[in-house]
Amino acid sequence: MISPESPPLEGRPTAWQRGLRFGVWVVLALALGSSALLWQKLDNIQTQLARQSSEAGLSASQALVTARQAQEVAVDSAAKVALFDQRLAEVALQRSQLEELMQSLSRARDENLLVDMESALALAQQQAQLTGSTEPIVLTLQAVDVRLTRAAQPRLARVQRAVAKDLARIKGMTLTDTPALLVKMDELALLIDDLPLANAPPPKVLDKPTLARTPTEAVVQWGERLVQSVKTALKDLVRVSRINDPQAALLSPEQSFFVRENLKLRVLNARLGLLARQVDAVRADLKLSAATIGRYFDPGARSTQTALALVKHMQAEFGAFEQPRVDETLAALAAAAAGH
Repeated sequence: MISPESPPLEGRPTAWQRGLRFGVWVVLALALGSSALLWQKLDNIQTQLARQSSEAGLSASQALVTARQAQEVAVDSAAKVALFDQRLAEVALQRSQLEELMQSLSRARDENLLVDMESALALAQQQAQLTGSTEPIVLTLQAVDVRLTRAAQPRLARVQRAVAKDLARIKGMTLTDTPALLVKMDELALLIDDLPLANAPPPKVLDKPTLARTPTEAVVQWGERLVQSVKTALKDLVRVSRINDPQAALLSPEQSFFVRENLKLRVLNARLGLLARQVDAVRADLKLSAATIGRYFDPGARSTQTALALVKHMQAEFGAFEQPRVDETLAALAAAAAGH
């Protein structure tokens, strides 16, 4: 057993050395542990960095893919926008063409409407002139007014106003009585053969024979008749009458025949003119007929006065006669067709 006072044995470490050695080993252990921890942490960091790098690469590739897809979508959208613009331009062009076509159809429809109405009015006017009735024109104007109302075109308002004016004017017209005028012309034609000429001798008045009651009265009556016949013969030698036209005084029997026939032809022409609604021709024939009657026939005779009265009555009828016309409506239709 060694005592405490004995010196340490050579070759054996001391406590301080052991402590130092233990401290060194502890430091080394700590250093190794720290190194291991640092290495592990560094490895973790590297692993995390590698993972993050791979994730970043993946994200970058995905972003690149997304960018490419976005670029493709943008290109596709640009193409679609261009196509849409093209389609829009085509639609706009088609719309303008359609509007132009509609306007053209509307103009053509309006022109056809105007031509149709003008033809109908012209035909109705001819029918009214031939029949002497305003009914064809009135019915046609009413139909035209209905068609204009349905069309509802502002540029046809002038035509509609003209139709209203013509319709009101024609409804207020007083027409001649054609059958009555024809009867009067027939009466005048029948009177012509009975009209006495202006140079014709007055008709002889024959005394009615009376029955003699006695022979003396018979002798007296015979003497009176003889005296009367002598007076008549003397009066026939010199006859005084008033003749206004010298030609009537020199009219021969043959000429008087032609005068009557010409007068009949005048009346017949007036009758035909009345049927044909040739008012001016009828007026001219009636005027010549009145002049012929007043020139060549006896104005004091009752038949002559009756004939002149018939002619004057017919002249008065035709003096106020007016053909039913729609000139204002036709002028408005022509102006509308011309675009005014």
